[in-house]
Amino acid sequence: MEIPKLTAYSDNLSQVAARFDREYRRDPVSLPPEVESMSIFQDWASGKLQNRMASPFWELMKPKKNDRCLDLGCGLSFLVFPCWREWDAHFYGQEISTVAKDLINSRAPQLNSKTFKGVKQNGADALDAYELDFFDWTIATGVSCYGDLDYWGQVLNAVKKVLKPGGSFIFDVVNPEAEGAENWAILETYLGAEVGLESISDWEKTIQSTGAKIKQRKSHECFELYRVMFD
Repeated sequence: MEIPKLTAYSDNLSQVAARFDREYRRDPVSLPPEVESMSIFQDWASGKLQNRMASPFWELMKPKKNDRCLDLGCGLSFLVFPCWREWDAHFYGQEISTVAKDLINSRAPQLNSKTFKGVKQNGADALDAYELDFFDWTIATGVSCYGDLDYWGQVLNAVKKVLKPGGSFIFDVVNPEAEGAENWAILETYLGAEVGLESISDWEKTIQSTGAKIKQRKSHECFELYRVMFD
C-alpha cells in the first residue's frame, strides 16, 4: 500500500479536524480488510496505540508553577495527563477538532479552574490572538505530520513571536526510518488524515531556517521529539 502525497495544509486542515472529530465521538470505523488486519489498526481500535504514541514532552522539560504554557493540537491532554494539574502551570490550548475543543472547555474548569485558561479552535500557525512574548513555553505533539515543511516553518515563526525570550518550543516529527512509521502513516491516511514522511535532515533544515536552535532531541516510537529555542 502506498501513502498518498500530502496536500497543502490549508486543504488538509478540515480533513484532519473531521478525522479527530470522529475519533473523539467514538464513531464506528470500517476500513478495508487489509488495513483492519494490520496489528497497528488493532492497537488503535483497542485504544493502546494512542497512549503508546503520545510523546512524553515532560521528559525534555517540565513547566514550573505559574508558567504560561501553550499546547498546540492539544486534544484532551489537560483531561488525560494529570501531570498538568500537578505542575500548577497555566494551560492554554489550541485545537482544530470541534469535539475536542468543546469537551475540554466544558470539563477542564471542573478539574482546575485556576490553571486551565481555555482552548481556542484554530490551526497551529494562527497565534495572532496571543500577545507577543507571552508564553514561557509551547508544545505541539502529534501535529507536525499533518502539514508540509513550508507550513511547519510558518508554525515555528508564529511560535517564536509568542514565546518569551529564553522560552522553549517542544514538538515531535515522524521519523520515516523508524520501525512502524510507514504503517502508522498508512493507517492515518485511511482514517481520513493524510500525513507526510519527511526526512529528519529536511526537518532540521526547516527548524534552523527559522532561527531556532536544537537544544535536545529524544526518540519515541516512530517520532523524534525536539526542544528548540530561538535567537
